[in-house]
Amino acid sequence: MNTKLHVFLIVLLTLAVSCTPAETPPAAENADPGVAFVGVNLVPMDTERVVANQTVVTRDGSIVAMGPVESTDVPANALRVEGNGMYLMPGLAEMHGHIPDPEEPQQLTEDVLFLYVANGVTTVRGMQGAEGQLDLRRRVNTGELVGPNLYLAGSSFNGDDVLTAEAAIEKVHVQKAEGWHLLKVQSGLSLATYDGMVETAHAESMRFGGHVPADVGLIHAIEAGQETFDHMDGYVEYVADGAGNLDEARLAEVVTRTREADAWIVPTMAVREVLRGALSVETVRAYPEAQYMPPEMVEQWIARVESNFANPDFDPAAVRQLIANRMRVLASLHEGGVGVLLGTDAPQVFSVPGFSIHREMERMVAAGMTPYEVIASGTRNVGEYFQNEDHFGTIEVGTRADLILVEANPLDDVSNIARRAGVMVRGQWLSEADIQERLARIAASY
Repeated sequence: MNTKLHVFLIVLLTLAVSCTPAETPPAAENADPGVAFVGVNLVPMDTERVVANQTVVTRDGSIVAMGPVESTDVPANALRVEGNGMYLMPGLAEMHGHIPDPEEPQQLTEDVLFLYVANGVTTVRGMQGAEGQLDLRRRVNTGELVGPNLYLAGSSFNGDDVLTAEAAIEKVHVQKAEGWHLLKVQSGLSLATYDGMVETAHAESMRFGGHVPADVGLIHAIEAGQETFDHMDGYVEYVADGAGNLDEARLAEVVTRTREADAWIVPTMAVREVLRGALSVETVRAYPEAQYMPPEMVEQWIARVESNFANPDFDPAAVRQLIANRMRVLASLHEGGVGVLLGTDAPQVFSVPGFSIHREMERMVAAGMTPYEVIASGTRNVGEYFQNEDHFGTIEVGTRADLILVEANPLDDVSNIARRAGVMVRGQWLSEADIQERLARIAASY
């Protein structure tokens, strides 16, 4: 054979082999085909608006496309969810929640995680860490378990366990190294211990929030850079006298201080009303969501509520005044431009994970916030709080695919959020039929 022809044939054969389909990288077998919500009324929560007849496409845990139905392509292999005029909004957050200790039964932990998601709570800021929860966070955030996105505080800084500034400093370093998201401030800390924690937290770029220890005081905590004031701890005490009368000048002062410090409030209004005895035993016994919690836990809750009324010093009028003051303080903080974050302290006495969010939102509306402002406290505001961690809280391309599909406009009435057609967390879609089937299993197990 001609030498040049021989060489040419070898080159052609080499090129043919290198380009055969067998050498082409195969498509990922587990590629997410995505989900498309078609024909939804969009509640993006970037501003107070509804955008009609939209398509939203998610893939790999994020929103990848959105726009008018007529001009937005739906991938051929995507799961198609027909909106039929329903409303698509961002998932909600529980900004003062709790996760069962790993020592608790595994089933209880999985059930609690699911109860959050079942009610559209797709993000939880856990405020009482325990050994083993960081691995639980990994399992949930990677989709191994169905649950909300978890941001966890470590074990609390409290007066029983953290007795000196040196102990506080060491604990900050340890929790930073272990990978907790923030430090939980609890009651009982001395001023020196609190300040040791604060100085080290700032040096380590660790966030901290929670309660206001009595020896520290509200104003010092604000000036120290505490980011969140959960339960509005310290506020009513600062602005009310012993008879419950509010000092409007002090209220205006502390609103200004809080706003200028860029601190956030996590009100937890509903659970405080239960704990203080504003609701009767008969009322809380009738909460239908109690069926999803262990009966022995519910009995403990009942005993806790009954103890209020058995106390000879219980004063219904004083309780009513306290609740009215809390409502007034929340309204003033909100009207004064202080950021509000949605939270319920669940699980807690008749504050059932997920379900408690709906009761809390109703109380926030009663305090004078509009439905949009209340929903923003659990969506857009939370996204702003976590802006250096992830991108979520609104509906736009690139945000995390945490969504709730509801039958009626939530901006008209927050109770419409309970009229779900389904929930998506990190791109995983759970229809309402799926949710109800598992809720029924949880109730049956008790």
